[in-house]
Amino acid sequence: MAAAETASVRQLARLLRRCLEEGRCVYVEQLGTFRPSANGGFSFRPDAKPRVFLAYAVEDRAAVEALYVDLARAGMAPWMDCRKLLPGQDWRKAIEGAIETADFFVACFSRISVRKRGNFQRELRLAMECADRAPAGDVFLIPVRLDDCRLPEEIRRRWHYVDLFPSPQQGARRLLRIIRQEMRRRAAA
Repeated sequence: MAAAETASVRQLARLLRRCLEEGRCVYVEQLGTFRPSANGGFSFRPDAKPRVFLAYAVEDRAAVEALYVDLARAGMAPWMDCRKLLPGQDWRKAIEGAIETADFFVACFSRISVRKRGNFQRELRLAMECADRAPAGDVFLIPVRLDDCRLPEEIRRRWHYVDLFPSPQQGARRLLRIIRQEMRRRAAA
């Protein structure tokens, strides 16, 4: 670990300790909640929300934001670039890190995204590599169709998909059911 990183970790630890000593709870996204305890120590509850990366073409943003809201309301931890990236952040590294640490990668396909070159395709390739590294039988990459588009051949050959049309609510419920089933299966394994 570099000296600057070590100093940052120490600063964070001091801040966490000070907040706990003041009797405050501290929530760290994708990590969990630290709570002060009566004996001067603390307890930690890990964040058990499934992390769901949402990949999409910018033209499909409105439909994907609606899915983001549905997932968040259902107790998931969705990740969408327009909601999570911070000003000045190296967006490529942040996106790659979010994909590699996600529990699920939801690829939102549309007539636009299947033809478009760029970031959506790059994210999809990285997710396919992550899916190849996942334990056999794990569900990681979940293709979602936003409209009646034709999925790329490689996706059609390997993965079953969820349709969010003609009823986005019904499609979102099906997606949630898949994620919850997979989380229960992983916990039992």
